[in-house]
Amino acid sequence: MPLKGKKETVTSGFSQLDELLGGVFIGDNIIWYDESGSLAQVFWRRFAKATLDLGKPLIYVCFDRSPKNLLERLGSMSESENLVVLDCFTNSKGKGLDTFLDFTRQMPPKVRERIISVENPADPEKFSEELYKVQGRFDDEVRLIFESLTGMQEVWGGEEQILHFYSHSCPRLYDLSTVAYWIMEKGAHSRKLRAQINQIAQVAIELSIRRGTSTLTVLKADGREPAGIYQPVRYATRGGEVVFAGEKHALEGENLGQRIRQIRLSRDMTQGELAKSLGVTASTISQVENNMNFPSVPILVKMGEILGVDPGYFLSRAGASANKVVFSGKDAVPLRLSGLAPENGRAFLVTPMEFAGRAEVMFVEIKPGKSVDGHFLAHKGHEMGLVLEGQVIVEFAGSVEDAFEGDIIYLSDELPVRWRNPGESTARLVWAKLK
Repeated sequence: MPLKGKKETVTSGFSQLDELLGGVFIGDNIIWYDESGSLAQVFWRRFAKATLDLGKPLIYVCFDRSPKNLLERLGSMSESENLVVLDCFTNSKGKGLDTFLDFTRQMPPKVRERIISVENPADPEKFSEELYKVQGRFDDEVRLIFESLTGMQEVWGGEEQILHFYSHSCPRLYDLSTVAYWIMEKGAHSRKLRAQINQIAQVAIELSIRRGTSTLTVLKADGREPAGIYQPVRYATRGGEVVFAGEKHALEGENLGQRIRQIRLSRDMTQGELAKSLGVTASTISQVENNMNFPSVPILVKMGEILGVDPGYFLSRAGASANKVVFSGKDAVPLRLSGLAPENGRAFLVTPMEFAGRAEVMFVEIKPGKSVDGHFLAHKGHEMGLVLEGQVIVEFAGSVEDAFEGDIIYLSDELPVRWRNPGESTARLVWAKLK
Protein backbone atom coordinates (compact mmCIF):
# COMPACT_ATOMS: atom_id res chain seq x y z
CA MET A 1 0.00 0.00 0.00
CA PRO A 2 1.96 3.05 -1.18
CA LEU A 3 2.13 6.19 0.84
CA LYS A 4 0.33 9.23 -0.46
CA GLY A 5 0.45 12.95 0.15
CA LYS A 6 2.97 14.71 2.31
CA LYS A 7 5.30 12.37 4.15
CA GLU A 8 5.56 13.63 7.71
CA THR A 9 8.37 11.87 9.54
CA VAL A 10 8.65 10.80 13.17
CA THR A 11 11.41 8.95 14.97
CA SER A 12 11.79 5.31 15.94
CA GLY A 13 13.93 6.48 18.86
CA PHE A 14 17.12 5.33 17.13
CA SER A 15 18.65 7.75 14.64
CA GLN A 16 20.61 4.97 12.93
CA LEU A 17 17.42 2.96 12.38
CA ASP A 18 15.64 6.06 11.04
CA GLU A 19 18.50 6.44 8.57
CA LEU A 20 18.38 2.78 7.55
CA LEU A 21 14.65 3.01 6.85
CA GLY A 22 14.82 6.35 5.09
CA GLY A 23 12.53 7.76 7.80
CA VAL A 24 9.49 6.63 9.79
CA PHE A 25 6.33 8.19 8.35
CA ILE A 26 2.98 9.03 9.89
CA GLY A 27 0.70 6.22 8.77
CA ASP A 28 3.36 3.51 8.92
CA ASN A 29 2.43 0.04 10.07
CA ILE A 30 5.78 -1.52 10.94
CA ILE A 31 5.92 -5.28 11.24
CA TRP A 32 8.81 -6.74 13.24
CA TYR A 33 9.67 -10.36 12.47
CA ASP A 34 11.45 -11.45 15.63
CA GLU A 35 13.36 -14.71 15.24
CA SER A 36 13.95 -15.33 18.95
CA GLY A 37 10.86 -13.67 20.43
CA SER A 38 12.92 -11.23 22.51
CA LEU A 39 14.96 -9.20 20.03
CA ALA A 40 12.26 -6.61 19.30
CA GLN A 41 11.90 -5.49 22.90
CA VAL A 42 14.73 -2.95 22.83
CA PHE A 43 13.19 -1.38 19.71
CA TRP A 44 9.60 -1.12 20.93
CA ARG A 45 10.75 0.19 24.31
CA ARG A 46 12.69 3.03 22.69
CA PHE A 47 9.79 3.80 20.34
CA ALA A 48 7.46 3.93 23.36
CA LYS A 49 9.82 6.24 25.25
CA ALA A 50 10.27 8.56 22.27
CA THR A 51 6.48 8.74 21.87
CA LEU A 52 5.77 9.51 25.51
CA ASP A 53 8.65 12.00 25.76
CA LEU A 54 7.00 13.94 22.93
CA GLY A 55 3.71 13.96 24.83
CA LYS A 56 2.01 11.77 22.24
CA PRO A 57 -0.58 9.15 23.25
CA LEU A 58 0.53 5.52 23.16
CA ILE A 59 -1.79 2.51 23.17
CA TYR A 60 -0.07 -0.71 24.16
CA VAL A 61 -2.05 -3.80 23.11
CA CYS A 62 -0.95 -6.78 25.15
CA PHE A 63 -1.99 -10.40 24.61
CA ASP A 64 1.09 -12.05 26.09
CA ARG A 65 1.74 -10.29 29.42
CA SER A 66 -0.28 -9.49 32.49
CA PRO A 67 -0.68 -5.78 33.32
CA LYS A 68 1.69 -6.21 36.26
CA ASN A 69 4.37 -7.81 34.11
CA LEU A 70 3.98 -5.16 31.40
CA LEU A 71 4.10 -2.18 33.78
CA GLU A 72 7.24 -3.59 35.39
CA ARG A 73 8.85 -3.85 31.96
CA LEU A 74 7.83 -0.31 31.07
CA GLY A 75 9.33 1.04 34.28
CA SER A 76 8.94 4.81 34.66
CA MET A 77 7.06 4.97 31.35
CA SER A 78 4.10 3.32 33.07
CA GLU A 79 3.56 6.57 35.02
CA SER A 80 2.89 8.62 31.88
CA GLU A 81 -0.65 9.95 31.54
CA ASN A 82 -0.34 9.40 27.78
CA LEU A 83 0.00 5.63 28.10
CA VAL A 84 -3.06 3.39 27.79
CA VAL A 85 -2.76 -0.39 28.15
CA LEU A 86 -5.32 -2.48 26.30
CA ASP A 87 -5.24 -5.61 28.45
CA CYS A 88 -6.16 -8.65 26.35
CA PHE A 89 -4.29 -11.07 28.59
CA THR A 90 -6.39 -11.15 31.75
CA ASN A 91 -9.59 -12.43 30.12
CA SER A 92 -7.86 -14.78 27.67
CA LYS A 93 -4.62 -16.48 28.71
CA GLY A 94 -5.15 -15.22 32.28
CA LYS A 95 -8.59 -16.93 32.35
CA GLY A 96 -10.06 -14.01 34.28
CA LEU A 97 -8.34 -15.10 37.49
CA ASP A 98 -8.58 -12.82 40.52
CA THR A 99 -4.78 -12.81 40.69
CA PHE A 100 -4.70 -10.62 37.59
CA LEU A 101 -7.93 -8.72 38.21
CA ASP A 102 -6.93 -7.75 41.75
CA PHE A 103 -3.71 -6.17 40.55
CA THR A 104 -5.61 -3.72 38.36
CA ARG A 105 -8.22 -3.03 41.05
CA GLN A 106 -5.53 -2.17 43.58
CA MET A 107 -3.72 0.31 41.36
CA PRO A 108 -4.06 4.05 42.08
CA PRO A 109 -7.11 5.51 40.26
CA LYS A 110 -5.03 7.50 37.77
CA VAL A 111 -3.22 4.32 36.72
CA ARG A 112 -6.26 2.06 36.89
CA GLU A 113 -8.23 4.19 34.45
CA ARG A 114 -5.45 3.76 31.88
CA ILE A 115 -5.61 -0.06 32.00
CA ILE A 116 -8.53 -1.19 29.83
CA SER A 117 -9.38 -4.87 30.26
CA VAL A 118 -11.07 -6.21 27.13
CA GLU A 119 -13.99 -8.38 28.22
CA ASN A 120 -13.90 -10.76 25.28
CA PRO A 121 -10.46 -10.56 23.61
CA ALA A 122 -10.99 -13.96 21.95
CA ASP A 123 -13.56 -12.31 19.64
CA PRO A 124 -11.69 -10.29 16.98
CA GLU A 125 -14.73 -8.10 16.33
CA LYS A 126 -15.20 -7.23 20.01
CA PHE A 127 -11.50 -6.56 20.33
CA SER A 128 -11.55 -4.25 17.29
CA GLU A 129 -14.47 -2.29 18.73
CA GLU A 130 -12.61 -1.74 21.99
CA LEU A 131 -9.41 -0.80 20.18
CA TYR A 132 -10.99 1.93 18.08
CA LYS A 133 -13.06 3.15 21.01
CA VAL A 134 -9.83 3.75 22.93
CA GLN A 135 -8.16 5.27 19.90
CA GLY A 136 -11.08 7.65 19.50
CA ARG A 137 -10.38 9.18 22.91
CA PHE A 138 -7.43 11.10 21.52
CA ASP A 139 -7.38 14.05 19.17
CA ASP A 140 -3.60 13.90 18.76
CA GLU A 141 -1.67 11.43 16.59
CA VAL A 142 -1.74 8.07 18.32
CA ARG A 143 1.08 5.54 18.39
CA LEU A 144 0.36 1.85 18.95
CA ILE A 145 2.37 -1.21 19.92
CA PHE A 146 0.79 -4.63 19.34
CA GLU A 147 2.47 -7.34 21.39
CA SER A 148 1.96 -9.53 19.61
CA LEU A 149 0.40 -10.95 16.45
CA THR A 150 1.65 -14.32 17.65
CA GLY A 151 -0.23 -13.92 20.92
CA MET A 152 -3.35 -12.86 19.02
CA GLN A 153 -3.15 -15.98 16.89
CA GLU A 154 -2.91 -18.19 19.99
CA VAL A 155 -6.07 -16.60 21.38
CA TRP A 156 -8.00 -16.33 18.11
CA GLY A 157 -7.13 -19.81 16.90
CA GLY A 158 -5.64 -19.43 13.44
CA GLU A 159 -3.86 -17.45 10.77
CA GLU A 160 -7.05 -16.62 8.85
CA GLN A 161 -8.30 -14.52 11.76
CA ILE A 162 -4.95 -12.73 11.98
CA LEU A 163 -4.87 -11.94 8.29
CA HIS A 164 -8.49 -10.74 8.30
CA PHE A 165 -7.86 -8.43 11.24
CA TYR A 166 -4.56 -7.11 9.92
CA SER A 167 -5.83 -6.52 6.39
CA HIS A 168 -8.69 -4.39 7.76
CA SER A 169 -6.82 -2.65 10.58
CA CYS A 170 -3.69 -1.64 8.69
CA PRO A 171 -5.47 0.63 6.15
CA ARG A 172 -7.70 2.06 8.87
CA LEU A 173 -4.77 2.91 11.15
CA TYR A 174 -2.97 4.41 8.16
CA ASP A 175 -5.93 6.70 7.46
CA LEU A 176 -6.09 7.65 11.14
CA SER A 177 -2.48 8.98 10.90
CA THR A 178 -1.09 6.59 13.48
CA VAL A 179 2.24 4.80 13.67
CA ALA A 180 1.94 1.18 14.76
CA TYR A 181 4.53 -1.43 15.74
CA TRP A 182 3.42 -5.03 15.23
CA ILE A 183 5.56 -7.75 16.84
CA MET A 184 5.52 -11.20 15.29
CA GLU A 185 7.56 -14.28 16.19
CA LYS A 186 8.83 -15.33 12.81
CA GLY A 187 8.96 -19.07 13.40
CA ALA A 188 5.41 -19.26 14.77
CA HIS A 189 3.78 -18.32 11.45
CA SER A 190 3.68 -19.74 7.94
CA ARG A 191 5.63 -18.24 5.07
CA LYS A 192 2.32 -17.62 3.31
CA LEU A 193 1.00 -15.44 6.16
CA ARG A 194 4.24 -13.48 6.36
CA ALA A 195 4.13 -12.83 2.61
CA GLN A 196 0.52 -11.64 2.82
CA ILE A 197 1.28 -9.33 5.75
CA ASN A 198 4.30 -7.97 3.88
CA GLN A 199 1.97 -6.93 1.08
CA ILE A 200 -0.18 -4.92 3.49
CA ALA A 201 2.39 -3.34 5.84
CA GLN A 202 4.26 -0.18 4.90
CA VAL A 203 7.47 -1.35 6.62
CA ALA A 204 8.78 -4.83 7.37
CA ILE A 205 11.90 -5.54 9.46
CA GLU A 206 13.47 -8.88 10.33
CA LEU A 207 15.54 -9.44 13.48
CA SER A 208 17.73 -12.54 13.52
CA ILE A 209 20.67 -14.18 15.23
CA ARG A 210 23.24 -15.94 13.06
CA ARG A 211 26.22 -17.64 14.69
CA GLY A 212 25.81 -15.50 17.75
CA THR A 213 25.46 -12.23 15.82
CA SER A 214 22.31 -10.07 15.97
CA THR A 215 21.23 -8.64 12.61
CA LEU A 216 18.50 -6.29 11.40
CA THR A 217 17.24 -6.53 7.82
CA VAL A 218 14.85 -4.07 6.16
CA LEU A 219 12.55 -6.15 3.95
CA LYS A 220 10.21 -3.35 2.86
CA ALA A 221 9.83 0.40 3.25
CA ASP A 222 7.09 1.86 1.04
CA GLY A 223 7.53 5.36 -0.33
CA ARG A 224 11.24 5.64 0.43
CA GLU A 225 14.53 4.14 -0.65
CA PRO A 226 16.13 2.62 2.45
CA ALA A 227 19.87 2.19 2.48
CA GLY A 228 20.84 -1.45 2.04
CA ILE A 229 17.40 -3.04 1.72
CA TYR A 230 17.63 -6.83 2.14
CA GLN A 231 21.16 -6.37 3.51
CA PRO A 232 21.53 -7.63 7.10
CA VAL A 233 23.06 -5.00 9.37
CA ARG A 234 24.87 -6.21 12.48
CA TYR A 235 24.02 -4.60 15.79
CA ALA A 236 24.46 -5.07 19.51
CA THR A 237 22.49 -3.82 22.49
CA ARG A 238 23.91 -2.01 25.52
CA GLY A 239 21.13 -1.79 28.06
CA GLY A 240 18.51 0.28 26.26
CA GLU A 241 20.90 1.35 23.51
CA VAL A 242 21.44 -0.22 20.10
CA VAL A 243 24.81 0.13 18.38
CA PHE A 244 24.95 -0.65 14.67
CA ALA A 245 28.07 -1.81 12.85
CA GLY A 246 29.70 1.14 11.14
CA GLU A 247 28.35 3.69 13.63
CA LYS A 248 30.78 6.07 15.30
CA HIS A 249 32.28 4.38 18.39
CA ALA A 250 30.47 1.25 17.22
CA LEU A 251 31.30 -2.39 17.41
CA GLU A 252 34.59 -2.69 15.58
CA GLY A 253 35.77 0.68 16.89
CA GLU A 254 35.66 -0.68 20.41
CA ASN A 255 38.04 -3.48 19.31
CA LEU A 256 35.88 -5.98 21.09
CA GLY A 257 37.72 -8.90 19.53
CA GLN A 258 41.04 -7.83 21.02
CA ARG A 259 39.50 -7.50 24.47
CA ILE A 260 37.98 -10.98 24.29
CA ARG A 261 41.29 -12.43 23.12
CA GLN A 262 43.26 -10.75 25.91
CA ILE A 263 40.84 -11.93 28.58
CA ARG A 264 40.79 -15.46 27.14
CA LEU A 265 44.59 -15.66 27.06
CA SER A 266 44.84 -14.28 30.60
CA ARG A 267 42.68 -17.25 31.65
CA ASP A 268 44.99 -19.68 29.77
CA MET A 269 42.06 -20.81 27.64
CA THR A 270 42.25 -21.84 23.98
CA GLN A 271 39.77 -20.74 21.33
CA GLY A 272 38.54 -24.31 21.16
CA GLU A 273 37.90 -24.48 24.92
CA LEU A 274 35.97 -21.21 24.90
CA ALA A 275 34.00 -22.27 21.82
CA LYS A 276 33.04 -25.59 23.43
CA SER A 277 31.78 -23.81 26.56
CA LEU A 278 29.67 -21.46 24.41
CA GLY A 279 28.36 -24.16 22.08
CA VAL A 280 29.91 -22.62 18.96
CA THR A 281 32.85 -23.51 16.73
CA ALA A 282 36.47 -22.46 17.24
CA SER A 283 36.19 -20.74 13.86
CA THR A 284 33.42 -18.52 15.26
CA ILE A 285 35.65 -17.45 18.17
CA SER A 286 38.47 -16.72 15.73
CA GLN A 287 36.13 -14.52 13.65
CA VAL A 288 34.99 -12.66 16.78
CA GLU A 289 38.53 -12.04 17.99
CA ASN A 290 39.50 -10.74 14.55
CA ASN A 291 36.44 -8.44 14.46
CA MET A 292 35.01 -10.33 11.46
CA ASN A 293 31.92 -11.29 13.42
CA PHE A 294 30.08 -9.78 16.37
CA PRO A 295 28.51 -11.88 19.14
CA SER A 296 24.94 -11.36 20.30
CA VAL A 297 24.21 -10.03 23.78
CA PRO A 298 23.26 -13.50 25.17
CA ILE A 299 26.58 -14.87 23.88
CA LEU A 300 28.47 -11.93 25.45
CA VAL A 301 26.73 -12.57 28.78
CA LYS A 302 27.65 -16.25 28.65
CA MET A 303 31.19 -15.39 27.60
CA GLY A 304 31.48 -13.08 30.61
CA GLU A 305 30.40 -15.90 32.91
CA ILE A 306 32.96 -18.28 31.43
CA LEU A 307 35.85 -15.80 31.41
CA GLY A 308 34.97 -14.36 34.81
CA VAL A 309 34.29 -10.72 33.93
CA ASP A 310 31.21 -8.55 33.92
CA PRO A 311 29.77 -8.56 30.35
CA GLY A 312 29.63 -4.76 30.40
CA TYR A 313 33.42 -4.70 30.35
CA PHE A 314 33.45 -6.01 26.78
CA LEU A 315 31.57 -2.94 25.53
CA SER A 316 33.00 -0.25 27.80
CA ARG A 317 35.06 2.51 26.25
CA ALA A 318 38.70 1.47 26.00
CA GLY A 319 40.92 4.15 27.49
CA ALA A 320 44.49 4.85 26.45
CA SER A 321 46.15 2.86 29.23
CA ALA A 322 49.65 2.43 27.82
CA ASN A 323 50.92 5.63 29.46
CA LYS A 324 48.44 5.79 32.29
CA VAL A 325 49.86 6.25 35.79
CA VAL A 326 46.79 6.21 38.09
CA PHE A 327 43.91 3.73 37.75
CA SER A 328 40.74 4.73 39.56
CA GLY A 329 39.07 2.19 41.77
CA LYS A 330 35.78 3.39 40.30
CA ASP A 331 36.81 1.81 36.99
CA ALA A 332 37.50 -1.61 38.51
CA VAL A 333 35.74 -4.42 36.64
CA PRO A 334 33.80 -7.02 38.68
CA LEU A 335 35.21 -10.52 38.20
CA ARG A 336 33.38 -13.81 38.52
CA LEU A 337 35.70 -16.37 40.10
CA SER A 338 34.48 -19.94 39.69
CA GLY A 339 35.43 -20.82 43.26
CA LEU A 340 34.09 -17.65 44.88
CA ALA A 341 30.31 -17.60 45.25
CA PRO A 342 28.77 -14.09 45.54
CA GLU A 343 27.65 -14.81 49.09
CA ASN A 344 31.24 -15.67 50.06
CA GLY A 345 32.98 -12.61 48.69
CA ARG A 346 33.82 -10.65 45.57
CA ALA A 347 36.70 -9.72 43.26
CA PHE A 348 37.58 -6.83 40.96
CA LEU A 349 40.10 -6.34 38.19
CA VAL A 350 41.83 -3.00 38.86
CA THR A 351 44.05 -2.71 35.78
CA PRO A 352 42.33 -2.94 32.36
CA MET A 353 43.00 -5.97 30.19
CA GLU A 354 44.58 -3.81 27.49
CA PHE A 355 47.03 -2.38 30.06
CA ALA A 356 50.53 -2.47 28.58
CA GLY A 357 52.30 -2.85 31.93
CA ARG A 358 53.81 -6.02 33.35
CA ALA A 359 51.14 -6.88 35.91
CA GLU A 360 47.45 -7.68 36.23
CA VAL A 361 46.13 -6.40 39.55
CA MET A 362 43.06 -7.68 41.35
CA PHE A 363 41.26 -6.77 44.55
CA VAL A 364 39.76 -9.74 46.45
CA GLU A 365 37.42 -9.81 49.44
CA ILE A 366 36.54 -12.97 51.40
CA LYS A 367 33.75 -12.69 53.94
CA PRO A 368 34.12 -13.95 57.55
CA GLY A 369 34.10 -17.73 57.78
CA LYS A 370 33.93 -18.14 54.00
CA SER A 371 36.31 -19.64 51.47
CA VAL A 372 37.43 -19.69 47.83
CA ASP A 373 37.83 -23.10 46.25
CA GLY A 374 40.91 -23.30 44.06
CA HIS A 375 42.93 -20.25 43.06
CA PHE A 376 41.87 -16.80 41.83
CA LEU A 377 43.46 -17.12 38.39
CA ALA A 378 44.53 -19.74 35.88
CA HIS A 379 48.16 -19.92 36.98
CA LYS A 380 50.96 -19.35 34.50
CA GLY A 381 53.98 -17.58 35.92
CA HIS A 382 54.66 -15.59 39.08
CA GLU A 383 52.03 -14.03 41.35
CA MET A 384 52.17 -11.90 44.48
CA GLY A 385 49.61 -10.61 46.96
CA LEU A 386 49.36 -8.30 49.96
CA VAL A 387 46.89 -8.88 52.79
CA LEU A 388 45.36 -5.46 53.43
CA GLU A 389 42.97 -6.47 56.21
CA GLY A 390 42.12 -9.58 58.20
CA GLN A 391 43.55 -13.06 57.99
CA VAL A 392 43.60 -15.74 55.30
CA ILE A 393 44.58 -19.39 55.43
CA VAL A 394 46.16 -20.61 52.20
CA GLU A 395 45.79 -24.36 51.73
CA PHE A 396 48.07 -26.28 49.36
CA ALA A 397 47.96 -29.97 48.49
CA GLY A 398 50.44 -30.81 51.22
CA SER A 399 50.64 -27.77 53.48
CA VAL A 400 48.77 -24.85 55.06
CA GLU A 401 50.00 -21.26 55.43
CA ASP A 402 48.59 -18.42 57.58
CA ALA A 403 48.77 -14.85 56.30
CA PHE A 404 47.83 -11.76 58.33
CA GLU A 405 47.43 -8.05 57.67
CA GLY A 406 50.59 -6.69 56.07
CA ASP A 407 51.88 -10.12 54.99
CA ILE A 408 52.95 -10.79 51.40
CA ILE A 409 52.11 -14.04 49.62
CA TYR A 410 54.23 -15.18 46.68
CA LEU A 411 53.44 -17.99 44.25
CA SER A 412 55.62 -19.41 41.50
CA ASP A 413 54.89 -23.10 40.97
CA GLU A 414 52.43 -24.57 43.46
CA LEU A 415 48.79 -23.49 43.37
CA PRO A 416 46.50 -23.14 46.42
CA VAL A 417 43.60 -25.57 46.56
CA ARG A 418 41.62 -23.28 48.90
CA TRP A 419 41.66 -19.82 50.49
CA ARG A 420 39.85 -19.46 53.83
CA ASN A 421 38.97 -16.55 56.08
CA PRO A 422 38.77 -17.88 59.67
CA GLY A 423 38.28 -14.45 61.19
CA GLU A 424 35.23 -12.41 62.20
CA SER A 425 35.89 -9.58 59.72
CA THR A 426 36.22 -9.46 55.94
CA ALA A 427 39.67 -10.34 54.60
CA ARG A 428 40.90 -8.03 51.83
CA LEU A 429 43.82 -8.71 49.50
CA VAL A 430 45.51 -6.99 46.59
CA TRP A 431 46.68 -9.66 44.15
CA ALA A 432 48.99 -9.20 41.17
CA LYS A 433 49.76 -11.56 38.34
CA LEU A 434 53.22 -10.66 37.04
CA LYS A 435 53.42 -10.80 33.26
